Amino acid sequence: MTSFIHETAIISKGAQIGSDCHIGPFSTIGAECVIGDGVRLESHVVVDGRTTIGDNTHIFPFVSIGLAPQDLKYAGEPTATTIGKRNQIREFVTIHRGTVGGGGLTRIGDDNLLMAQSHVAHDCQLGSNIIMANAATLAGHVEIADRASVGAYSGVHQFCRVGYEAFIGGYSVVVKDAPPYAIIQGNHAKCYGLNKVGMKRRGYPPETIEKLNHAFRLLLSSKLNTTQALERIKEDITDCKEVDLLVNFIESSKRGVVK
Repeated sequence: MTSFIHETAIISKGAQIGSDCHIGPFSTIGAECVIGDGVRLESHVVVDGRTTIGDNTHIFPFVSIGLAPQDLKYAGEPTATTIGKRNQIREFVTIHRGTVGGGGLTRIGDDNLLMAQSHVAHDCQLGSNIIMANAATLAGHVEIADRASVGAYSGVHQFCRVGYEAFIGGYSVVVKDAPPYAIIQGNHAKCYGLNKVGMKRRGYPPETIEKLNHAFRLLLSSKLNTTQALERIKEDITDCKEVDLLVNFIESSKRGVVK
């Protein structure tokens, strides 16, 4: 199907626009951008740099994607931004391209919701089915696993990781790795244990929830240090891939985990 391009939109020579796209008024697309099929840009959207946007992504007014990072070390190197399929990117979101020091790529997966005014800095790596609420902010080099949620007006420090299905409450400041399946809240953020409500809503069996809850009790409520708690978890809990994921996440942490 033929794409609609408003007469006031500016499409640079060399940009690739897929089929059945909608490019709204006063939007601009740079020469190295690749826009997939069915992508909809509402008015005043700016896409620049080596940016790829996947099929059926919907981008709302005043979004900026692929511009230079807010990193004083950046000197115009040819880095990139990649955004997957079926994302919803709401008003005033900013997503910056990568830097050479961070691998050269900012990447966002599929089926994510980035609410108004949220920010994804250079070299961030986001999975799929993530929710970033209004004005949630990621500093450079942050990693967010699938199905995690970052609450409104929260900030995540450089190089931190947010684990699978982690839930970060609003107005939090996260300066260490946020464990998978956990509730994280506060300034500075603390871990308040397993997100049992979220796990029930997502259909996890009761035995899995109980095993994870036991693991979090050992980590947070016992008198054991982290190393001792991990050893107890390995002894007490077997045949649970979710607990294995939690243990591996903590053992691989470079910044330490929120406790």
